[in-house]
Amino acid sequence: MAEGHERMTPQTAQNNHNTKPHIPVMLDEVLSFLAPKDGAIYLDGTFGAGGYSRALLGAAECCVYAIDRDPQVQSHADALLRDFPSRFTLLMGNFSDMEALLAECGITAVDGIVLDLGVSSMQLDQADRGFSFQKDGPLDMRMGGSGPSAADVVNTASEQELADIIYTYGEEHASRRIAKAIVKARAEAPLATTGDLARVIHSVLQKGKSKIDPATRTFQALRIWVNDELNELEQALHAAERLLKANGRLVLVSFHSLEDRIVKAFLKQRSQPVTPPVSRHLPPPPLGGGTPPLFTLLTRKAVQASDGESSGNARSRSAKLRAAVRTGAALPPGV
Repeated sequence: MAEGHERMTPQTAQNNHNTKPHIPVMLDEVLSFLAPKDGAIYLDGTFGAGGYSRALLGAAECCVYAIDRDPQVQSHADALLRDFPSRFTLLMGNFSDMEALLAECGITAVDGIVLDLGVSSMQLDQADRGFSFQKDGPLDMRMGGSGPSAADVVNTASEQELADIIYTYGEEHASRRIAKAIVKARAEAPLATTGDLARVIHSVLQKGKSKIDPATRTFQALRIWVNDELNELEQALHAAERLLKANGRLVLVSFHSLEDRIVKAFLKQRSQPVTPPVSRHLPPPPLGGGTPPLFTLLTRKAVQASDGESSGNARSRSAKLRAAVRTGAALPPGV
């Protein structure tokens, strides 16, 4: 496929590369809310296998800048560079640094941003990355390959620290029992693989009627902590509102309640007027005073995948999409 090819529908864009096994979640909905147009600039803040980037490039004569901290995405980026040599750019780094990364390319404003949060199916499928307990591999979980690994945390953190991490980021009510079992197990031998950790968790929590494995929440918690995912998300949301042009669109797809809670609260706050504090010693502010809303919501409630997609793509079942349009309001002081 070369530049100037015929416009692709979202489904055609998704299926065009049959060699890609990773299906972008809610691709049709993402494109519908982004509404790509010719001449626009878009940011795919979580490139992964490049599904959203390819669909955007196929839907309009636009430019796409993509960000990823995982060096293993390069082969997917190379495929897009061959097909869209003048319209696609991959930037290596964290999406929370999107302003600085784009500034290095001379870009200070964009028409749309999409973020697919959490770990990608590509990373989950690679046992040597240590994200999943479905296949035994090194207990790593680092998206970018630097900093402390999950094994470092599991084998060095105190029992209280482990319990706090597992409860806070995994919402696991058995966090204290799991932490105690981890500390007991590592006293005999370090936990080096995903299988080691999963066996410890399974010794504490037996699988019941639920289809969710008892180890899921603990693995999620460690992954979020290792990659500082929630802090990255909060920084990215603030960066996005600074980067988006008036009428620019923000689309976010999350996969667990902690992410969605942050996104929902941010968009709710930013879609309402910001009024100055009222003092009883001063007259009330004029009606309609204060800072105008920075966003207009496109989704009052989270959008979920269709039944058809959920049946064909297991990852989409927990996905929630929220979208908003940037107003022309200036950022208030201190934001």
